Amino acid sequence: MALTRILLSLAVLSAAVLAVPERAVAQTRGAEICDGDEIEWSAPALANALSHGSLQWAPFGPTEWGWETYLPLIQQELGTGCAPGSPRFARALADFQYARGLPATGWFDPATFQVFRGLWQERRPFIMERVRQQPCPDPPPLYQLGYLVESEEHADRLTRLLRRDVLAAYRLMVAAAREEVPEVAADRELLQIFSGFRDPEADAARCAAQGNCDGLRRAVCSPHRTGTAVDLYVGQLAGLGVDNTSPASRLHMSRTPTYRWLVANAHRFGFVPYVYEPWHWEWVSPTGGYAAAAAP
Repeated sequence: MALTRILLSLAVLSAAVLAVPERAVAQTRGAEICDGDEIEWSAPALANALSHGSLQWAPFGPTEWGWETYLPLIQQELGTGCAPGSPRFARALADFQYARGLPATGWFDPATFQVFRGLWQERRPFIMERVRQQPCPDPPPLYQLGYLVESEEHADRLTRLLRRDVLAAYRLMVAAAREEVPEVAADRELLQIFSGFRDPEADAARCAAQGNCDGLRRAVCSPHRTGTAVDLYVGQLAGLGVDNTSPASRLHMSRTPTYRWLVANAHRFGFVPYVYEPWHWEWVSPTGGYAAAAAP
C-alpha cells in the first residue's frame, strides 16, 4: 500500500509539473480536453507519467532516463498537446499503436518509439536514399549556393553557404518565428545557423581526425553536403556546446520554446527534424527529394 501511495503521489506531481505547457497548448488548440475517459485510461496514464521521467532505456545506444526529450515530436505526431500523464495522451497513443499493428495499450514503450523513429526517418529523403544504398550525392554546383549574412551565422561555429532555395525558406521561417515566439523575437541568437553546407572532403577529414564518424555525432556521408541541412541554435545548457549530444543537453534543448515552435511549425517552410539532434533540420523540396534543382 505504501508503494502504491508513493507511485500515485509521483504521478500527481508529474502531472502538475507538466500542466502548465499543457494548458498553454489547450488554449491554442481550442481547449483540448486532456482528462476525459479518466477511468478507462487511468492505468496507462499513470504508467506514462512515471516512465516519462524514469524509464531506463537506450534508444540510440547510450543509456537514457525518461523520454521527455522526444515528447514534443511525439505530441506533434499524435496531434495532442496533452501531458503524457493524461488520459487523452494515453488514448491518442493507443490509437497510434492500433493503426500500426502494435498492441494498443496506450503505454509508451521502446517498441512504440521505434515506430515513431521510423516515421520521422522516412521523412528525410537523404536518409531514405542511403537506406536504399544509393551513392552518396555530389555537392551542388557553386552557383546554387548562397551566402548567409553575418546576423544569420552563429558565432560559436561560423558557416557561410546554404543552397539558395533552402536559404530563402530558412529566412521565411525565422521571420515567422520572430513574429510568433517572444523568446525568438527577444534573442537574435536563436535560430542562427552554426552549420550549413559542408564541403564533403573537409567534412570527412574532420570526422576522421576527431574519430566521431559513428552516424550519430557525424556521418561519413552527411546531408550537410547537399546544402539542404541546417544546424540551428535553439539554446544550450551552460558549460556544454551548441551541439552537445549528452542526454541532459538534448533534454534542455527540447524544453525550449524555440525548439517546440520548430516541431509544430517548421514543416510549413519545408523543414523536417532529426530526432536525435534538436538542432538539426533538413529541407525537403516540394517534390519530396533533396536533389531538386535550386533556383539560380
